[in-house]
Amino acid sequence: MSDRRRWPCNGRVAARRLEGQAEALCFVAPERRSVGVPLADLLTGPGGRRDRQVVFGEALDLLEVRDGFAFVEALKDGYTGYVEESVLAGAVEPTHVVRAPSTHVYPERSIKVFERHWLTLGARVRVTAMDDSFAETPQGFIPRPHLAPVDAFERDPVAVAERLLGTPYLWGGNSRMGIDCSGLVQVACVACGIPCPGDSDMQERELGTALPAAAALRRGDLVFWKGHVAWVAGEDRILHANGHDMAVAYEGLGAAIARIEAQGEGLPTGRRRLG
Repeated sequence: MSDRRRWPCNGRVAARRLEGQAEALCFVAPERRSVGVPLADLLTGPGGRRDRQVVFGEALDLLEVRDGFAFVEALKDGYTGYVEESVLAGAVEPTHVVRAPSTHVYPERSIKVFERHWLTLGARVRVTAMDDSFAETPQGFIPRPHLAPVDAFERDPVAVAERLLGTPYLWGGNSRMGIDCSGLVQVACVACGIPCPGDSDMQERELGTALPAAAALRRGDLVFWKGHVAWVAGEDRILHANGHDMAVAYEGLGAAIARIEAQGEGLPTGRRRLG
């Protein structure tokens, strides 16, 4: 996806800390909130189209409420947009993060009862108690193996992305229910403690260091096209959420370069290495 990070989306309001740096008619002190539903669309405007998504437990700064929609900034990447006001919950201090592709929240310590709801990879929760099988949260009980402490960062972003193999492609998606190319890069980077913007053009500018076109690629590098990004998973092998497969899938790098060029979308615009 292209760069949709703006201050602000509607040209009216921005966080007070940005006064003098952003164009807005008014600057406000934001109120800290969190996402209180499994998944919410971040919209271009009240009732507008989806730009990205935010997941349960993510921290948001609330800047404005209008006609049932809230204008927010996602703290993980500075992305701004509108969410339905009803998806907002109070600010929380999460202790754990979902590391499984997705998980369920149960009303009691049993997998044989109806689940209350689901959570995706990267969702954040506050654990109040834990036994060998379950973590207790204010929302219910989550299988303990599906969680990790929020500060226990992973080391291999490609291994994180590989957990989402087969996930349907969804423009602006950020979850196991649907994800796009830049969402796949972001969720893997965040799991590894790497700050990462939400769109591929920002990622090409801000992540890691640029590689010469002739440099040998290795696992964990990124290859960019205009409006697209892919993980290097191995020799002549990439992993990306793409519209050709309509899913997160492996593809030969050479084959992808030829296919994308044949579609009239050009050659890779850059290669970058993290770390």
